[in-house]
Amino acid sequence: MTTLRLRPEDPADTGPVRRVLAAAFARPDVTTPPEVVLVDELRGSDAWIPELAMVAEYGGEVVGYALLTRVRVKSEQGAAPALALGPVAVAPHRQRVGHGTAVVQAALDAATELGERLVVVLGSPAYYRRFGFGRADRMGLTSPWSGLGEPWQALVLPPATSDAAPPPRGEVVFPPPWSKV
Repeated sequence: MTTLRLRPEDPADTGPVRRVLAAAFARPDVTTPPEVVLVDELRGSDAWIPELAMVAEYGGEVVGYALLTRVRVKSEQGAAPALALGPVAVAPHRQRVGHGTAVVQAALDAATELGERLVVVLGSPAYYRRFGFGRADRMGLTSPWSGLGEPWQALVLPPATSDAAPPPRGEVVFPPPWSKV
């Protein structure tokens, strides 16, 4: 019986991850989807956290991907760390069987284990609600995508300790590679 294996990306996964992203985000008017370029550029940046780049492997093939990278939340109190989820991709021939949900949940679980407190995402509210995401503007978070309303979402992760500080509020600042998306 073939099972789904969820694990952090390793260097040998770069090509397979690029193929999954290219297939999942393929458009007839673009040779290389911007999501592929985004991941390539994030890999070489300070935003990259190796433990939070998750792959879903099925039958020895990388079929899914979920990436969490570092962002900052600027407020009057300074800048606090947070994470951005995306891109999330599943190979077209393995979509709609739960691989996307599994790889996103694995990434969120890994972030929780690392003591992270806040994740933002721009995506389908119907899809991301299953993980507990809600409107980011209602959590006091702004970004270049705030004007999109419901797709601009955030999730507060469970605190590592009972005396943890509340999640940050303010302007979410993305690293430069995000400006190309």
